[in-house]
Amino acid sequence: MNKTKKQAFNPYLPGYEYIPDGEPHVFGDRVYLYGSHDRFNGKKFCMNHYVCYSADITDLAKWKYEGVIYRNDQDIRMKDGIHELWAPDVVKGKDGRFYMYYCPDDKLKEIGVAVCDTPAGKYEFLGLVSDKSGQPIGSRKGDTIQFDPGIFIDDDGTVYLYSGNGPRTKRAIGKEPKSSVVMTLEDDMVTIKTEPKKLLPLLGEGNGTDFEGHEFFEASSIRKINGKYYLVYSSVNLHELCYAISDKPDGDFKYGGVIISHCDLFPGTERNKPTNCFGNNHGGIECINGKWYIFYHRQTNRSMFSRQGCAEEIKILEDGTIPQVEVTSCGLNGGPLLGSGTYPARVVCNLYGKKTPAISHPLAMGKKHPYLTQDGADYNPDEGGTAPNQYITNGKNGMVAGYKYFKLENLREITVKVRGKAKGRLLIKTSPNGEPIGEISICPTPIWTTFAGKVSVADGIQPLFFNYEGRGSIEFLEFMLVSE
Repeated sequence: MNKTKKQAFNPYLPGYEYIPDGEPHVFGDRVYLYGSHDRFNGKKFCMNHYVCYSADITDLAKWKYEGVIYRNDQDIRMKDGIHELWAPDVVKGKDGRFYMYYCPDDKLKEIGVAVCDTPAGKYEFLGLVSDKSGQPIGSRKGDTIQFDPGIFIDDDGTVYLYSGNGPRTKRAIGKEPKSSVVMTLEDDMVTIKTEPKKLLPLLGEGNGTDFEGHEFFEASSIRKINGKYYLVYSSVNLHELCYAISDKPDGDFKYGGVIISHCDLFPGTERNKPTNCFGNNHGGIECINGKWYIFYHRQTNRSMFSRQGCAEEIKILEDGTIPQVEVTSCGLNGGPLLGSGTYPARVVCNLYGKKTPAISHPLAMGKKHPYLTQDGADYNPDEGGTAPNQYITNGKNGMVAGYKYFKLENLREITVKVRGKAKGRLLIKTSPNGEPIGEISICPTPIWTTFAGKVSVADGIQPLFFNYEGRGSIEFLEFMLVSE
C-alpha cells in the first residue's frame, strides 16, 4: 500500500471488529463511534461489552481503540451478565458529562442510562428512565416497548429522548405494544418531563402517506441541521436507512427518503436487484470536518449476529433533501482508492452469486451464496495475540465480488491471493455484466496462493469486479493492483 497516505475504506474498523448500530458523535476535535458489539460467530445479537473507537476529525483512516467503556453486568437489571447490550446513543449533557442511553435485550424493555466524565472513559450506571414517581418508562401499564433510544439536546436546552420499534410484517401488527415515541427529560437526564408522544407511523399506519412502504421499524437517530430536525430510522424493509424531517423535534415529521440500502438497492432504476445479503440496518448521520456521513452496517458470516460498521459521504441539498448514496469500498476516504497497492478482499462492497442474495442466515443462504467470514474465534484486542484474517468464502461459479472505486493509472496486472478447490478463472471487469478487461487463471490449492493476470483498462475512476467462472469454490483473501 502507498506508504505516504493511509487510506480509509469500508468497513472502517479492523476486520475482526463487529460493531453495528453505529452512532458517530463529534466531541472536540475527535469523532467517537458508539454502537452495539456483536461477537464473531455469535448466537445472539450484541453479546460483547460496549467498546468505543475514535478518530481525529481530519484523519478518518486512523481509528483508535478506546477499550471497553461499559460492561453488560453494570446495569442493576443485568448483574448476571447474560443479557445483551443493544444499540446505544450518547450526548454531552449541560453539566459537561456524557450520558449513554441504551436498552438491553427484548426481555428488559426499559431504557438504561450510564454516565462518564469523558466521551470514551469508563461509564457508570446512573439509572432507568422513569416518571416523577420513580416508575420506569416501559414497565407501566399502557406503556409501549422502549427500544433503540436516540438522545438529543436542543439549542434551548430541552432534552429529547426518542425510542420505540414497530412490527415488520402484517401478521405481527398489534401483537405487542409498540410505537415510535419522543419524550423530554429533566436536567437529571433520567426523569421524564413530558410523557412519551407518538411520532412516526408504523406498518399499517402509513397507508396513503409518503411513509407507505417505508414505515418506521426501529433505530431512532436524531440530528438538527440548518434549523430542521432529521430523524434517521430503519424501515420495515430492514436493509434501508430512511429519514424524516420536521420544523420541530417532537412532531409533524414528513418522510424524506432512503439514505442508504446495504443491499445497494435502488428500486425503480436499473439497479433494482440486491447485490449483498441483507438483514437489519441501523446508524446515524454526522458532520465531520465539514462533510456529512451516514454510518450503517453490513452482515457477515451468514448471520445477523456478526455485523460490521460502514460509512458513506452524503450530501444535504439546499432544499434539505438527502439523495440516496450507494455502498462503496471507499467509505470515509474522501475519494477513490489508489489504483495501486494491496487491498484485503474484505473491503468488498457488492458480493453475490448466481442466485439473488438472501437474508443473512444459514438456513436462507445455505451453501448457495458467497459470504464474509474469518479464521479463528472472536478476537479481543485487550487480550493480545494474533488478529484473525477476514476473507470471502464459498465463492462458486457465478460469484461477483465488487469494489468501488479506484483511481486507475497505467494498471497492467492484478494478482489475487486465494485458496480452495476452485478450478477456473477470475474475470476482471469494470461493470458486473461488462466485457472483461483481463482474467486470472485459478487452480486448486489448500493454502493461500497468489495468481496473477494481465489487464487492459482505461485510466480514470473505475470500479473493479471479480467474477468467478469454474468448478469448485474459491476463498479470496486479498488482491494487488500493479501499475507501470
